[in-house]
Amino acid sequence: MPQKIILSADDIRRALVRIAHEVVERNRGVEHIVFVGILRRGVPIARRLAGHIHAFEGVDVPIGTLDIGLYRDDVQGRVGPLLHKTDIPFNVDGKGVILVDDVLFTGRSIRAAMDAVMDFGRPQAIQLAVLVDRGHRELPIRADYVGKSVPTARGEVVQVSVEEIDGRNEVVISTQDERRAAPDDGRRLGGAA
Repeated sequence: MPQKIILSADDIRRALVRIAHEVVERNRGVEHIVFVGILRRGVPIARRLAGHIHAFEGVDVPIGTLDIGLYRDDVQGRVGPLLHKTDIPFNVDGKGVILVDDVLFTGRSIRAAMDAVMDFGRPQAIQLAVLVDRGHRELPIRADYVGKSVPTARGEVVQVSVEEIDGRNEVVISTQDERRAAPDDGRRLGGAA
């Protein structure tokens, strides 16, 4: 299967505008919510969501960044996780924390993110916003806000590219064989676990 674009730049923009409106509606405003973007591609997506909310609500939603490297359940099998800086410059106690990631797959990355957030305090609630939900859950985790649900086979790869990191905005689907043939630029190609 050749690479197929499943979300163009315009599709991504429309999906994030819709999610931003859904966040405001579900939370009856944004006074008590914060976004926490999961490194890497969850961070620019969180910033875009906050920007859309600012555009139509005139409110700045706080944004944090979260590295889940040490919280993953597959850390023992790695030579050593590549760590990045977690930056949550606000108190999460009593807040509605909205975790933001690019792809929801098995649910393992989100479980790790929830564990990490709980180390920062006790949120009133944790919600999840993802650009793509590709199915294949191994844990009972469900996204509250989804840009697009894409049924996939286990051997397919969902690759999110964002302008801030990759120089373009698109979501493509391909097979793992095609991924192996492409140069490895360090991106999380299988989508979030």
